[in-house]
Amino acid sequence: MAKAVTARFDGVIPIEHIYALVRSEKQMERVLQEVEAAPGVVLHTLVDRHLREQLEDGCRRLDMPQIGALDPLVGAMSRYLGAALSTRVGAQHALDHDYFNRIAALDFAMAHDDGQGTTEQLEGADVVLCGVSRTSKTPTCIYLAHRGIRAANVPLVPGQEDGERLTRLKNPLVVGLTVSPDRLIQIRRNRIDNLNASQSSSYTDQDAVRDETIKAKRAFARRGWPTIDVTRRSVEETAAAITNLLSEHRNQKIGTSW
Repeated sequence: MAKAVTARFDGVIPIEHIYALVRSEKQMERVLQEVEAAPGVVLHTLVDRHLREQLEDGCRRLDMPQIGALDPLVGAMSRYLGAALSTRVGAQHALDHDYFNRIAALDFAMAHDDGQGTTEQLEGADVVLCGVSRTSKTPTCIYLAHRGIRAANVPLVPGQEDGERLTRLKNPLVVGLTVSPDRLIQIRRNRIDNLNASQSSSYTDQDAVRDETIKAKRAFARRGWPTIDVTRRSVEETAAAITNLLSEHRNQKIGTSW
């Protein structure tokens, strides 16, 4: 903000002195000593009332102008929202923490997409999605990652038992995704058309697809995994259902740990 303002004055080169995380009166005293040694306009974003008063009194004593940099915007937002200002210190840092959590979750989802990663690495997931091809596993994982949830997915492939390794997981919630055969055939045919690829007989064959979905449901039931039918669900609706299951899963873990 200071750079943007000083850029409007010819020949003025700003020199910044930044004092971050000022949380105590002693720290504020050191800041005021620095201001006295290197005088200039003081911009601040202090929330704590006592520290703000200490800074204002000190700047008044030193005859230095001080400005609450966010005051005009905060006042306008408060009037528009009809809400009182929060006095919680460091609220923006909590937002930063959430942001980095989402970035980490996105990295995790991409690194553990479509069966990637070892069983040990999957232990770092909050939830692992399992299902046959084209059951929206990847987009659902990405959507969950935007909510800060670490999600991985493992495909159920006919003739392979990749889902078997998920039975060894102790920490993540494993969720099976199911879909009606007719809907799955439609999705797969659209996928093939979009890629201009040749059709695999078993990939879109009605009997083969029906057998594939039945075996998937049986595998989920045999392992006791909760299942979600995504036939008529959007990715957002599927993610919401998974979030609810994850909340129950976490509550159960808390209730059984001593």
